[in-house]
Order: sequence, then C-alpha cells, then structure tokens
Amino acid sequence: MSDLKVLNFMRYAKVAAITSIVLLVVSIGSLAVKGLNLGLDFTGGTSIELEYATAPNIEQVRSDLVAAGYPSAVVVAYGADTDIMVRIQGDAANLAEDVSQVLNSGEYDVTIKQASFIGPQIGEELRDDGGLGMLFALGVVMVYVALRFQFKFSIGAVAALVHDVIIVLGVFSLLGLDFDLTVLAAILAVIGYSLNDTIVVYDRVRENFRIIRDMTVPEVINYSLTQTLGRTLMTSGTTVVVLLALFFVGGEMIHNFATALLIGVGVGTYSSIYVASVILLAMKVTPEDLMPPKVEVEGEEFEELP
Repeated sequence: MSDLKVLNFMRYAKVAAITSIVLLVVSIGSLAVKGLNLGLDFTGGTSIELEYATAPNIEQVRSDLVAAGYPSAVVVAYGADTDIMVRIQGDAANLAEDVSQVLNSGEYDVTIKQASFIGPQIGEELRDDGGLGMLFALGVVMVYVALRFQFKFSIGAVAALVHDVIIVLGVFSLLGLDFDLTVLAAILAVIGYSLNDTIVVYDRVRENFRIIRDMTVPEVINYSLTQTLGRTLMTSGTTVVVLLALFFVGGEMIHNFATALLIGVGVGTYSSIYVASVILLAMKVTPEDLMPPKVEVEGEEFEELP
C-alpha cells in the first residue's frame, strides 16, 4: 500500500445522512405543495419568433407585453441581435398577430418570422414520456450496476441518482424556475454524470476489497474515496467552469439548463462520495459479497477468475 494520506470520509457519514434527509424532505415538501413551474413544453402555449428592424430592448418588450395583458409572457433573445422569441400560454389563433400589433405600436418595426402552437395534450404527453424515460433510465442503471458489481451496489447507485434528481427538482420548485424540456434533458445528463462518478468509486471499492485484507469496510471505503478524490475534483471542477460560462453568457434560452446542471454536478459529486458509499455501509456490504464464485472441477474447488 502507498503512503497515501487517507481521509476519513465515513467519519461524517451520519452528518451527511442527516443533511441528505433534510434536503430530500424539503424538496419533496416543496414539490408536493408548490409543484413545478412547468414551461410551455408541458402546459401548451404559443411560441412566436419576431424580427425587429433594429436591436430591441428586451426589458421594454416585456414591459409592453405585461401592459397589454400578457403578464406570463416569456421574452428571450436568440440568433441575431434583431431576433427575439415570445412564448405565451394560450391557444388563440390570432395570438401572434395580437402580440405583433402590441409591439409594433411602440418605437420598433416588428415582423413575424414564425409562430407555432403546442397544445395541452401534446404537452401532457411530453411530460408523461419524460417521466417514463427517467424511470426507465434508473431501472437500466440498477440492472447494469447489479450485473457489473453486486445487488447492494445497485441499490446504492440508484439511491444516489434518485437523491440527485429529487434535489434538483426541489430547487426548481422552491425557486419557481421554469421547468421545460431543456431542464429535463439536463436532469438526464445529471443522471449520467452522477452515475459515472459513482461507478468510478465503486470500481475502486471492489478492487480494494479483493486485494486489502487488513482493513475494516469503512477503512476500505475511505481509502477508495481518497484514491478517487483527485479525479472527482478535477472532473467536477472543469465541468463547473464550462457550466458557469453557459450560465452567465449563454443567454436566457439555456439559463435554466445550465442552472440544473450546476446544481446536479454539485449534488452528484456529493452523492457519489457520501450517499452511494453510506448506503453500502447501511446494507452491511462485505468483501465476501464481491468474491468470485467457487466452481467444482472433478471434486476440487477453484475460484472463478473475474
């Protein structure tokens, strides 16, 4: 064994467990009471692409729409400086023309480039399909980890992923941020990111269980986490730098996408260190759980090579 200074992560296992429970209770409570502020992708509405003769003032456009009776209108810049997108809940056939007239009444010359309507039934189907897709992804993860490692490990991995998803959803519920398809895509990306981190930790735990015989289970987990800590911090750090750039300069259209990923990467890094590992301790994992099965050949027993 190297002279690696082992950090005692499991010393704070109870504190981490209490923190996770509090975050989950708050998140679930907010989701139950406030729910999610679903965007037009899920509730249905009209998306209108407008082109201005000169670059408009986005805040002034929002103020004009609010004054005209559209308080829930979402105005975002996209493409060229003269292009904006207005998203409004409602299915009126002449909604695009009404919005164009409101904005043309000001100091700008506005033309409609494109208008599209998402019906509430389509939005409901998108919401249901997205939820089913997330559940399917978690089920596949459980099967994969169970086959690659062991059933106790699959419970820990899925528990960490559910923990991450619920907290991200809870933050969006608490802050009242719009939840649309881009945020759903971000949550699926968080599942992949968190799973990758957890698999790296679990792979090192399995390896150390097989080669280290003079350590207790918490000591093996601490040793494994210390070995992977540098890789975890480097991966998380570089990812956060990119996400911060998207968050601050990426534009309003991907602002919530970057927000969900920032929260997810932070929570995912925490859960791969604590939630997934603490679950292993709670389920009383032992080195024997990962020992290769014994096979008999002509009356003699041999260990099957991994």
